[in-house]
Amino acid sequence: MLLKTADDKSKRLALLEELQRSTLLSASQQKWLREELTRLRKGIQGEKDSAYYLDQYFRNGSNHVVLHDLRFVVDGDVAQIDHMVINRGFGIYLFETKNYSGDLAINEHGEFTAQYDDVRFGIPSPIEQSERHARILQRLLKQLGIGNRIGSEMSFFHVVLLHPKSIIKRPAPKTFDTTNVIKADQFPSWHKQFVDKEGTFGETLKLMANLRGLDTIQDWAKKLVRQHRPADLLALPDFMQPKPAQVAPVVRVPEIQPLPPASDQRKLTPSASPSVTKPSASIAAEPSCPRCGKAMVQRVAKRGAKSGNVFWGCSGFTAGCRGTREIENVGSPN
Repeated sequence: MLLKTADDKSKRLALLEELQRSTLLSASQQKWLREELTRLRKGIQGEKDSAYYLDQYFRNGSNHVVLHDLRFVVDGDVAQIDHMVINRGFGIYLFETKNYSGDLAINEHGEFTAQYDDVRFGIPSPIEQSERHARILQRLLKQLGIGNRIGSEMSFFHVVLLHPKSIIKRPAPKTFDTTNVIKADQFPSWHKQFVDKEGTFGETLKLMANLRGLDTIQDWAKKLVRQHRPADLLALPDFMQPKPAQVAPVVRVPEIQPLPPASDQRKLTPSASPSVTKPSASIAAEPSCPRCGKAMVQRVAKRGAKSGNVFWGCSGFTAGCRGTREIENVGSPN
């Protein structure tokens, strides 16, 4: 009986794919992003494939409850379980999914090595990983009041499910037992052999003593689902935070003081034009142009021997009049 499916991780995929388009990431951040996307896609596909085989096998059964994709937090410790199957009498199966379509080698020390083409790299032992999760889960079961009627604590059986196309290189059974490392599509035959192996007289008595009804293990499963704490799909490690764009420093340009307009009777100061001769304080109203009679305005000579000096210029200069007067001698035409 299926009670929980895998969580939807589309938001996580969308976030990582959107980050790939960022121009603010360093080379190391881009490398992490590519690897994280690969792990996520392979993990989703691998768990989906394994769930398919488990669901098909237990679909019509009345002795098991199937749960996919569980994450528990117990006293600060986290257990991430890909698949869990609760049996009415035997105990709990914990499945670790590894989606390796290449070669997987296991040596006599229980060390796992994956190989794709000519690239080989070590991976954490999925068996040890599952056993760590079982220790955390055992504490949670006690808190929830889930356990056997008699005997020891709840029994856990660890199974590693690999891609059906994986090539598994195993050590000799006497040096390290890899019976529970199987391809996902081999689970039905593995389970039959497991039941036959565990069906000894002593185990049968233990099973009968701890046998629970389907309703009971459904209640257990519902309690566990309520303890499920999904990971934050939008969380990123600190080193993956985008760096702010480099902004060019602002260069402050000093303001240029404009020359006073013709109607402004203020005297030019040295700060406004250091090279301009200070005009006489006795000047009152502007004189008339000696040539055309129009009003005159103060101007500054820009060229010649008198460059920088202030003089009276005709306001009709743009119309062609070149009448001028010197400041010092207003009545003397030039």
